[in-house]
Amino acid sequence: MFKRITLLLFCFSILISCGKSDTVTLVSSTGRINHVLIVINDADWDGRVGDALKEIIGEPVIGLPQEENQFTVTQVDPRTFNALFKRNRNILFVGVDTINQVYTNSNIYSSPQTTLTILAKDKETLIKSIADSKDEILNTFKKNDLALYQRKITKDLQNIEDIQTLKNLGISLQIPFDYKLVDDTGQFLWYRNSTDRGLLNIIAYEIPTFGEPYTKETLVSFRDSIGKNFIPGQFDNTYMRTEPNFTPITTPLELNGMKAIESRGLWFVEGDFMGGPYLSYTLDDAENERLIVIEGFSYSPSSKKRDVVFQLEAILKTVQKK
Repeated sequence: MFKRITLLLFCFSILISCGKSDTVTLVSSTGRINHVLIVINDADWDGRVGDALKEIIGEPVIGLPQEENQFTVTQVDPRTFNALFKRNRNILFVGVDTINQVYTNSNIYSSPQTTLTILAKDKETLIKSIADSKDEILNTFKKNDLALYQRKITKDLQNIEDIQTLKNLGISLQIPFDYKLVDDTGQFLWYRNSTDRGLLNIIAYEIPTFGEPYTKETLVSFRDSIGKNFIPGQFDNTYMRTEPNFTPITTPLELNGMKAIESRGLWFVEGDFMGGPYLSYTLDDAENERLIVIEGFSYSPSSKKRDVVFQLEAILKTVQKK
């Protein structure tokens, strides 16, 4: 009974906060990308309800060389959900209440902030609701973090009017200023960012189709030809290739109004020991009988890969047709 009353008071405080958020100056939110605070009582977290959540959160991100969870998670009981925790940017509230409901809110306690609440009348219903909300759980917080990083990079960008390849491809792309130009031939573009965690790369090029259909194998083959001709390794006769023992995972989607294919895979350097993950978007430019490819790939041998690929994704998803 005490736990139910606690949760009801907790939910009531959320509603009050929502009503005040327009008139109160909110503190800045905190938290690294891909981090979620889960507010759920300790007993449920350690039981079947928690297991249902962990199954979703623990599902590995596709296209990485080692398994990494979708999110890094911190769990807190509602009774200890204090002002410090309320500053988290991504918060998931889960509990048993008098209603079955799933809803999101923005900027309740801090800004920018996204909260997702999953309530149910009993634990069995709650477990089912969590499973049914899998895509919403993953997409809600990922969308929030993508938008955050995209706002961050727009503060200091490369001047796209100076980038000949983007002009020829008929697209714009928000490339942060800390990425430095490696090559811009008019047909091939390469920017690189050297960080303490490794190398982050953005490339762009086109694939002529002459109106013919293309396959996953076509994309990989052309990618390998680009690597051989434009992306050398550190030694003579070495170059980037697609890892043949890992079939790229492709997903059709619409990207800023353009028909596209997302590909997540692994690359390596022929004749060397370098390698890592890549993420690409192949845009269908049927009007000009070509495909436009924008790609990010990273080399960070001593660190995890999830967050750097996420940052590359945020940049690539700023692409627009001009």
